[in-house]
Amino acid sequence: MPSQQIELARMANLTRRRFLSYFSKAGLSATLLPGILWARLQEEKELRITREMLSQAEDLAGLDFTEEERDLMLNGLDELLSNYETLRSVAVDNSVPPALNFDPRIPGMKYASGQKTTRVNRTSDVQAPKNLDDVAFWPVTDLGHLLHTKQITSTDLTRMYIERLRRLDPKLRCVITLTEELALQQAARADAEIAAGKYRSPLHGIPWGAKDLLAVAGYKTTWGAMPYKDQTINQNATVVQRLEEAGAVLVAKLTLGALAWGDVWFGGKTRNPWNLEEGSSGSSAGPGSAVAAGLVGFAIGSETWGSIVSPSTRCGVTGLRPTFGRVSRSGAMALSWSMDKLGPMCRTAEDCALVLEAISGPDGEDTTVADIPYQWDAGRDVTKLKVAYLKSDFDREREENQEWRQFDFDSLDRLRSLGIELVPIELPDYPIEALSFILTAEAGAAFDDLTRSGRDDQLVRQIENAWPNVFRQSRLIPAVEYIQANRVRTMVMKAMADLMADIDVYVTPSFMGNNLLLTNLTGHPQVVVPNGFKPNGSPTSISFVGKLYGETETLALAKAYQDATDFHLKHPAL
Repeated sequence: MPSQQIELARMANLTRRRFLSYFSKAGLSATLLPGILWARLQEEKELRITREMLSQAEDLAGLDFTEEERDLMLNGLDELLSNYETLRSVAVDNSVPPALNFDPRIPGMKYASGQKTTRVNRTSDVQAPKNLDDVAFWPVTDLGHLLHTKQITSTDLTRMYIERLRRLDPKLRCVITLTEELALQQAARADAEIAAGKYRSPLHGIPWGAKDLLAVAGYKTTWGAMPYKDQTINQNATVVQRLEEAGAVLVAKLTLGALAWGDVWFGGKTRNPWNLEEGSSGSSAGPGSAVAAGLVGFAIGSETWGSIVSPSTRCGVTGLRPTFGRVSRSGAMALSWSMDKLGPMCRTAEDCALVLEAISGPDGEDTTVADIPYQWDAGRDVTKLKVAYLKSDFDREREENQEWRQFDFDSLDRLRSLGIELVPIELPDYPIEALSFILTAEAGAAFDDLTRSGRDDQLVRQIENAWPNVFRQSRLIPAVEYIQANRVRTMVMKAMADLMADIDVYVTPSFMGNNLLLTNLTGHPQVVVPNGFKPNGSPTSISFVGKLYGETETLALAKAYQDATDFHLKHPAL
């Protein structure tokens, strides 16, 4: 510890000793009137915390102390302020997690055992078109077949996607950095390996895009925010490294709303390819837009509270928010250590399954990642799954009587037509919205230096509902309230464990009720798939929520739904 910090700590301890010494040296008892004690302390030291300040803080916290209680608190509060200042002299990088780890698992729950397994659909009738641009919207499963059977090369596929990125990005504003040099190197390597009979994975040779909160060595990692637009992090995030090991080809770092909120970044607003009048939603704005527009084979996004579900819905792509602790976040920007998750955004549920297989599992870096095997079977019989639906949320949708809400009811009917029995359930009855400041408190800590340095005024969005204002508000969240909120969170987690004990997956409107926030707090996986189009041309979606580490069942049900519909096969004209 630097000598200045040691001296500050010594002075803080000295103040505490002086406080106690007043009783012995002056012959005073512990029952002395607080007012007299206050006067003695004032003689020794002028405190920065006053009675008036404390009284105002009480109003903010919803508390009410007496004058005597305030007098007893002031010296300790002044010491706390000194401690805060001492700790602020220690540089803490965004990559440093707190000493407390969130674990969504409840004691007594059982999970899959054994090794990772993957069983994919084998396609033999897929033929390469004469115009390679025609495969831009093809799923990973089909692209992989073309590459594996040497009908096309990864280099040609990569050049095609790079050309589309260059041509369409001026309309969509979904790219922060093209990684062309790296992409062509990786594609050439993939071609050589496939030609030699070395096939790494179903992703071998497939071009993909990374949300620009993932570090890539040799390229900027901007987090979509002006204060970090020139930032370089000299490492590969675990997800980036694992996709490279799987043979995938990184073609672009894609936009995110600044510091993972919304679709506005330092270069503008990312657009919805279906309706250029709309933003693509966020914060995984670039991944949603790029996948929907056929600019990449798949992308990696992140979610803390809807950042995969929302842009996947707006842009009509299939998104997977995995279980908390399924995918390492090492090398990714931290926003909320107990809520952040990385996941794939693709054209189909099976594509998501194949990407998850490549990126999941412990890495020795992110200590929240559980060693629970992921086992994908594309041929799983979904009629044997126990499936439920959130009855009150669907009923509420029916009452609102909006034209596009009917798509959700049609989705339920489609699932029933597959031989799936749907059981009505309700989510645990807790004040979920009131727990949302858990995210705010952690985000404020993640970007504390940005707030205290005043550099937050460089962020593009400076409105009430944007990070600069919310970070400032987070400074006034009491630690006790944060801990109490997490205790209620534990109660919600236990209630969800009881609810999910008898079901494998439940179906829900993507944005109705408390499901989205609740499941982000409890860590449950969610798959969102397109299920229709609004009158203005923008897609709609339906969501499937599974057990903790139950992505296999959740994706299998989503795949069965997509096999019976064609919404995911449509794409914007552009």
